Amino acid sequence: MELLSTWKRFLPNYKCDSRNNAVAVIGGPNSNVCLHMGPILGIYKIPQLTYGSAPALDYESQDAFVQQMFPRVTHQYNGILHLLLHFWWTWIGVLYLDDDNGERFVQNVLPFFSERGICFDFIQRLPKQGFAGEMQKLIEEGVETYQTIMRNTSNVLLIHGEIQTMPVLRFMIAGSVYMDVSSKPGDKVWIMMAQMDFTSFAFQGTWSIDFLHGAVSLAVHSKKVSGFEEFLQTRNPISAKEDGFIQIFWESVFECFFSTPTSEDLSEKICTGVEQLELLPGSLFEMRMTAHSYSMYNAVYAIAHALHFIRSLKFKQRAMVKEQREQLLNQYSWQLHHFLQKVSFNNSAGEKISFDQSGERIAGFDIINWITFPNQSYFKAKVGKIDPYASPKSTFIINDNSIVWPNRFNHTQPISVCNDNCHQGFYKRKKEGKPFCCYDCLPCPEGKISTQKDMDDCVQCPEGQFPNDAKDGCLLKKITYLSYKEPLGIDLTILALSLFLITALVLMIFIKHQSTPIVKANNRNLTYVLLISLLLSFLCALLFIGQPVKVTCLLRQSAFGIIFTIAVSCVLAKTVIVVLAFKATKPNSKMRKWVGKPLANSIIFSCSFVQIIICMTWLATAPPFPDFDMHCLPEQILLECNEGSNVMFYCVLSFMGFLAVVSFMVAFLARTLPDTFNEARFITFSMLIFCTVWLSFFPAYLSTKGKYMVAVEIFSILSSNAGLLICIFLPKIYIIWMKPELNNREQLRIKH
Repeated sequence: MELLSTWKRFLPNYKCDSRNNAVAVIGGPNSNVCLHMGPILGIYKIPQLTYGSAPALDYESQDAFVQQMFPRVTHQYNGILHLLLHFWWTWIGVLYLDDDNGERFVQNVLPFFSERGICFDFIQRLPKQGFAGEMQKLIEEGVETYQTIMRNTSNVLLIHGEIQTMPVLRFMIAGSVYMDVSSKPGDKVWIMMAQMDFTSFAFQGTWSIDFLHGAVSLAVHSKKVSGFEEFLQTRNPISAKEDGFIQIFWESVFECFFSTPTSEDLSEKICTGVEQLELLPGSLFEMRMTAHSYSMYNAVYAIAHALHFIRSLKFKQRAMVKEQREQLLNQYSWQLHHFLQKVSFNNSAGEKISFDQSGERIAGFDIINWITFPNQSYFKAKVGKIDPYASPKSTFIINDNSIVWPNRFNHTQPISVCNDNCHQGFYKRKKEGKPFCCYDCLPCPEGKISTQKDMDDCVQCPEGQFPNDAKDGCLLKKITYLSYKEPLGIDLTILALSLFLITALVLMIFIKHQSTPIVKANNRNLTYVLLISLLLSFLCALLFIGQPVKVTCLLRQSAFGIIFTIAVSCVLAKTVIVVLAFKATKPNSKMRKWVGKPLANSIIFSCSFVQIIICMTWLATAPPFPDFDMHCLPEQILLECNEGSNVMFYCVLSFMGFLAVVSFMVAFLARTLPDTFNEARFITFSMLIFCTVWLSFFPAYLSTKGKYMVAVEIFSILSSNAGLLICIFLPKIYIIWMKPELNNREQLRIKH
């Protein structure tokens, strides 16, 4: 306001002299101060150069006279995001200053962070710095904020603040010593914005700064300006009387006072003006040029270059009269902001200073690592940079090995995630009521894998491959089938051959004793046909063992169906003949003409013919073929005979089942007929076993997979054939070998 008043008279908007007219104002770093300065100075067209946060101006007319030495803030936010993603810090806490910039940060920037995979453990406002009388309130709010920070699990704390934020943080941490908490501020990695810097009140000079050890911050890119430290050493309150603040600062940091003619208390330490600034601890005064100082340094030169350009215009108008030249110079002075936007120069550090169309400085940011020492001093090491104007590969550069981390992490990079990563073989499932970064890790389901960390879902292996035990990779499936070389194939082969030999032995015994009554009874020729069909059925089982090829696939089901139908037809014929033979013995019976070979042959032929027609239709329409089943077994490729048509396969089995049921019913009715060598009773048991085996075959067949399906069918064939062999022929073999006296004509005449 003094800038708008007459010299040494505080009358704002009343300036009647021509002295001390401000052509520009360097303001900051507090954005709230700049926010109020902008509209007022804009009225008088006095440009303002800010070196801190950009103020949230409401009108373009205000913004036109604000020039920013601070780069575009979006570059900083992108740099922070790069930093978080680079270290895989996806679970962070956020502290922000309770002002317009802080609210914009929470509403606009944090959602952008979320879209890139960052989650927030908490988002907490920082307590406001008030007047001295509100110090107690500041400490109380600071304690509450500190408790919020320490009871959460994130290891990274992002602080969005400005130059006045650091004293507030120090108040907050100082109040935490009275709290019963196990963790400390230094247990987290602090990430600070470039607007912040280390500032403190003089009475905070002895307070610990250990919480900053290992912190990471951004700073406007700067270079060392030679002669700056020497310049500071020459500053003193005696020679710099034009500076109204240096004496106040001097008295505060050196705990002394300057004597005046009205001073009465001489017991206090008197400032001599020769005190050395370099002896002050770093927490009170930093001798190195900070990023903010570098911005102010460049702001002064930017104004000087703009004024120099305006002055040069005067000499281009030498042909004008003096009044015209002065009028022209005055006109250009009103348009200084226009020349500031276009100024471009190299400073004494050799760095180019220029501005973009929005009036923001074209520059990047340095990544700073804070290292503290026991003597309350600190060192800010540059460990990387963010250059938005460089090539994509050079936009973000950081040297991980140069970073010093907080002591809690034992010199290793901290991890800040809501929970551990889901390793390969697992997938993520979101926790209810938690941010998307918080999830459970579940093992991949059967048949799926995950080859990367934190996969949202597992994926299927390619065709012909299966997951390994860890479910983090795929292995090639092996081709498998029921082989003669494996134990199951060997056992079934031995069983089939053994039953074949037993059947052949029975056939030889019957041929040897073909003239005996027990062999002649119930049609000797049917017995031979039945035994031969059983022999071939046992051999058919061998077609199901071994590597499936086209020939075996075509033959095995059809051959088994036809041969087994002949066997069942023989049983049916024998049963029918027994019934008809009994009926034919009655006087005046019309059944005599039906008893004999023609009836047996017709039964066998008709039944076999129907089954042959079914099999021929099957082979003509949808014949079986060798096929690879990739999916029925998780770790193997099954080489099998595809039945071609499951309907025709079940038709073959159903017809055989129908014949077996008819045989069972006829034999059951004939079981009590009075005949010495009546087979009906034995046929009844054999058909009961047959039907039981094949009824249990269907659920067993459908519930198994792979080569075990083939084994179930082989076992059903062998067991049903063995049932016929044992039930029908074992009693006769017993009589032939063990009871030969029963095998004679007299036995046939016995009446029961």
